[in-house]
Amino acid sequence: MTENTQNGWKLLTLVGPDRAGIVAEVSRVLYGAGAELGEASMMRLGGVFTIMLMVRLPENVADLKGLLESVRNEFKLRVHVDEVGAGLHRHVDPDVRITVHGADRAGIVAEVTGALARAGLNILDLRSDVAGSREQPIYIMTIEGVAQQGYEALESALAGLPKDIRVTLSPVDIVRG
Repeated sequence: MTENTQNGWKLLTLVGPDRAGIVAEVSRVLYGAGAELGEASMMRLGGVFTIMLMVRLPENVADLKGLLESVRNEFKLRVHVDEVGAGLHRHVDPDVRITVHGADRAGIVAEVTGALARAGLNILDLRSDVAGSREQPIYIMTIEGVAQQGYEALESALAGLPKDIRVTLSPVDIVRG
């Protein structure tokens, strides 16, 4: 095994109906078992709550799914665990933010992300929502990433998108303390 598969980090994914107390109970159980927590992403999408969390268990705890069985049952969660070559302090800061507004229609995500990929954007975070009304829905997407081929390559790629898609490209300034 390589060092990356031996480092003990697991990616825990929990998905289920949104309800108060999920984060508190998951973190209580993990803390009680002596688990180390790393990066996390938690969000609500369409009434469903999801957690993606890096977890490293102490040597005396072998079964992460089993450890969370009572929480899974109580909150009706689906639990998935992956062995990952993750680690702490590997955070990548975005250097660009792209905001997209357009009439909600099939293909808008594929068009925008395809253009950005061809221009060398490494997407770190993508969030989307539908606003407007049922009759006139508006798709809103915010993307943060690293412009691997430079800001100008992104500007050029985005200029080629259909005119019904309004895009704002902004540099992200990271302030370090």
